Amino acid sequence: MALQDIPWILLALPSSTSKLLKRGISRQILLFMSVTLLSSVLGQVSYSIKEEMPKGSVVGNIAQDLGLELRRLQAGKARVFTGDSKEYIELNKERGALVVKERIDREALCGQTTPCALDFQIILQNPMELYRITVEITDVNDNAPTFKNNEKRIEISETAVIGSKFVLDKAMDLDIGINGLQTYTLKPTDNFVLKLHSQADGSKKVEMVLQKPLDREKEENMALLLTAMDGGEPLMSGTVQIYITVLDANDNAPVFTKPVYKSVIPENAKKGTSVTSVSATDVDKGSNGEVSYIISNSLDGVSELFHIEENGDIILDGELDYETAKYYQIDVEAVDKGGLSDSSKVIVDVTDVNDNSPVITIISQSVSVNEDSPKGTVIAMVSVNDPDSDTNGEVECEMNGDIPFSITSTSNGFYSVVTDSALDREADSDYNITVTCSDNGSPPLSSYITLQLQITDVNDNAPVFEKSSYEASIVENNSPGLSVFAVRAVDADWKQNARVSYILDESMINGVAISSYVSVNAESGVIHAVRSFDYEQIKDFQFRVKAQDGGSPPLISNVSVKIVIQDQNDNAPQILYPVQTSSSAVAEIVPRSADIGYLVTKVVAVDVDSGQNAWLSYKLQKATDRALFEVGAQNGEIRTIRQVTDKDTVKQKLTVIVEDNGQPSRSATVNVNVAVADNFPEVLSEFSDFTHDREYNDNLTFYLVLALAVVSFLFVVSLIAILSVKCYRWRRDRMFYKSNGQLPVIPYYPPLYADVGGTGTLQHVYNYEVCRTTDSRKSDLKYSRPSSESIISLDTRGTLSLRKAQRPNVGMEDETQRDAVG
Repeated sequence: MALQDIPWILLALPSSTSKLLKRGISRQILLFMSVTLLSSVLGQVSYSIKEEMPKGSVVGNIAQDLGLELRRLQAGKARVFTGDSKEYIELNKERGALVVKERIDREALCGQTTPCALDFQIILQNPMELYRITVEITDVNDNAPTFKNNEKRIEISETAVIGSKFVLDKAMDLDIGINGLQTYTLKPTDNFVLKLHSQADGSKKVEMVLQKPLDREKEENMALLLTAMDGGEPLMSGTVQIYITVLDANDNAPVFTKPVYKSVIPENAKKGTSVTSVSATDVDKGSNGEVSYIISNSLDGVSELFHIEENGDIILDGELDYETAKYYQIDVEAVDKGGLSDSSKVIVDVTDVNDNSPVITIISQSVSVNEDSPKGTVIAMVSVNDPDSDTNGEVECEMNGDIPFSITSTSNGFYSVVTDSALDREADSDYNITVTCSDNGSPPLSSYITLQLQITDVNDNAPVFEKSSYEASIVENNSPGLSVFAVRAVDADWKQNARVSYILDESMINGVAISSYVSVNAESGVIHAVRSFDYEQIKDFQFRVKAQDGGSPPLISNVSVKIVIQDQNDNAPQILYPVQTSSSAVAEIVPRSADIGYLVTKVVAVDVDSGQNAWLSYKLQKATDRALFEVGAQNGEIRTIRQVTDKDTVKQKLTVIVEDNGQPSRSATVNVNVAVADNFPEVLSEFSDFTHDREYNDNLTFYLVLALAVVSFLFVVSLIAILSVKCYRWRRDRMFYKSNGQLPVIPYYPPLYADVGGTGTLQHVYNYEVCRTTDSRKSDLKYSRPSSESIISLDTRGTLSLRKAQRPNVGMEDETQRDAVG
């Protein structure tokens, strides 16, 4: 859709403005806006606004036009991207509207170029989206036509024929269209009229044509006013004063050989390069035929870029830039000495040279991405711009190395960096992605940027044990809590996902939970024995240990562990025969007629240990007659080693020791009573004292225990008695002495003191005297009467005594005194 086909929409005016219109007030506030929503896969919206709109003016409701909700703009961190250009339009995310951010001067932005538009993009994230926005800036009549000089002086020969033309300076108006330069007027018009010629570039060639012969004698000097006017509202104009001096005898004007000259020059041409050459001839003779050249361009900067020599060569004075101006139009004027002139035009086409590298701008970039991100995940969005034209401005982008990313073009000049295969943090945890963009110029120019990307870990690896199974051994009778060995698993993930915890897999062994046998440290994987093991009860057992990582959800692996219990020589041999009892004595009878090697009896023993710890050997430790009996070292058989004689005693006692083969070895002993006799009564008489000895020992033990109990009882009773005496004495002392150890103070009455009124407690006169010492237990208290003296003393035992001095009949009074003191 072309911009000129966009419909104009007149916005509704507020009620106050409509009232002003009804009253006929000429001031009217109109705001024209054009909104066109281009429906395409790229999402493009175009607006049209006038230049010089105040800051904050609404350009358009971009949220409504794009079909977006306000919360999408806010959550997606919507922003305006203008590249290297200045940001004139900003986004109000709260209102979903585009508003004017900076003053917009169409002439400063585009000059005479039309249409004038601002192109920018709106970028949203999560997910990344890009919308292209075009805002056309329409012209307002804010610039008046101006002339380069305020005055122009022309010398004209009086012989100039009617119809002679004089080129005047053109005015420049920065505005365009109806607001641009429209017409000229010349006053007064007595001798000259104004003639305008339209040119191919839309400007007008201004000529002043002589319509009445000049007569220097009548009027040598003339003053004319040239006015340039635009078509805007209100009308604006500019003027230049023309001063004409009438000369004699130059009646032929210079004439250019061509009305238009054309030249081509590359943009990298150096200063001083000759652009082209113009030529004009004047048929007059002498000084009237001498022609000089001038460049008459005023406000477009041509006179600063070029100058013309006296011979008509146009020379480059500045630097050209194809991206700024693709051609220049130079107005050249040829003037003779008589003031007659002719004009021509030189069109200089600037050719492009590949002098600009592509400019890469990062629009949006993710600093990290999950390793399980699907193919096609957008990592970054960049814009690439090459100001050059044609093939010099055609850009191709590529990426470095063999990496799981690719770059694709999303629209003209915009690219997306996306994943094109699966990512694995364990293989590569970060990438430096270099994007290189090259143009198709000769030689090609390129630019590059480097994007740093971190791969975020995902819990996709389960812990792996170092071994497929574990086996360890532990010696029985171990202490609980003993460290047996450790299992170890590693996780290829990172941080929390790689943190491994060890857990004992619950199972039962002989009906008992495995946790009653062993435990595993969750952090280190060290397996500890919970109980002391007994080889005779359990020889080995198996269980499983699980390794769980810290991911969400966690991943688990397990391993089989076997623990073998090693035997220890912790059991002494046990005697099975002969049976040892305390109730009666058992004797083996050997007849006196027994031959050598006679089997008396056999000691039978077992050891519950295993292996060499259970190998038993038998030895004869003590015997009444060692020359009579021997014990088989391996089988425990007791046999005679000589012929029994009548001299051998009847009662024979053998002590046999049974030892195992452990380190250290353990042993057990057994007493074997042997009776050498031919009949049972003889045996009975010899062994009857066994019971007597046993009863004697039992009685002795009883009396010893009884004596110890009696002594202990007497000691306890004595201790209680001593404590009771101590407590009694302490309480008696407290009856007479306070906590500070002082006696009460008894006042001293002077001699012959009497109670007034006879109402006092004491019916007689007494004198008291208190004697105190540093030891309060030895203080004395004295009191006296007029004709006698008695002393109350308190000895160290706390007893009160009264000693009489003279009168024996003071007993009752002494008793009264004793009560008063008490």
